[in-house]
Amino acid sequence: MGRITVGRENSTPIELYYEDQGEGRPVVLIHGYPLDGRSWERQTRALLSAGHRVISYDRRGFGRSSLTGTGYDYDTFAADLDVLISTLDLRDVTLVGFSMGTGELARYVGRSGHERISGLAFLASLEPFLVQRDDNPDGVPSEVFEGIESAALADRFAWFRQFFADFYNLDDTLGTRISQEAVDANWATAIGSAPVAASAVVASWIEDFRGDVEAVRASGLPVLIVHGTADNILPIDATGRRFAAALPEARYVEVEGAPHGLLWTHAEEVNRALLDFLRR
Repeated sequence: MGRITVGRENSTPIELYYEDQGEGRPVVLIHGYPLDGRSWERQTRALLSAGHRVISYDRRGFGRSSLTGTGYDYDTFAADLDVLISTLDLRDVTLVGFSMGTGELARYVGRSGHERISGLAFLASLEPFLVQRDDNPDGVPSEVFEGIESAALADRFAWFRQFFADFYNLDDTLGTRISQEAVDANWATAIGSAPVAASAVVASWIEDFRGDVEAVRASGLPVLIVHGTADNILPIDATGRRFAAALPEARYVEVEGAPHGLLWTHAEEVNRALLDFLRR
């Protein structure tokens, strides 16, 4: 529906594609990897029915936004979000991020403040810090992320097939909670992203968000954290539960048996938690 210029790469503008629907208190939806704003289909419908203005956008390198060769880090992603919010002059807005999109939420608050923001919802989040280190012994070994990057570089078409099998726990959900056609549509969206993005974003996943989490806590903003107990992409013990422990004031919801891709497979539970939070 619209495009916003957030920068330039050589001779071309870097543009974000966005959709802006409905009226009421605004909600901005920030998608996960390797999808785009259309991945919020089931949430958008519920939010519009509840009387919200809903803004979704495609991150740089994904969907209908510019397929850039650079800028795949959270400082840049958060700056892009800031341009969107400022250009649309959004106020009293709730930011809702899914998976990789939760990084923008935390980094935005840390960099740009929270004057325009009324709440934050983290769905299947990657916070507080994924990588195993001496000061983060419960994290994931760095070799895991090196393997992901190598697989995405070697053959992103095959990599995305395996990724979505784990994203949706297809051994358990295919044919019951998600159709093969929906999975194929996700794959088609993924391969339409910038080829460099498939592997370049991996480095952003392992950024240390602990300082950003502290900025979120210090902001005093209402926070919702939702995570599936069967998440095989960002396991709940390494992410959601630790994140909730770091933000004890947050509203924390576990969705029993839900995979990482719970926006689709467990849309009813996600929408209920999100709408309850927005009614606070």
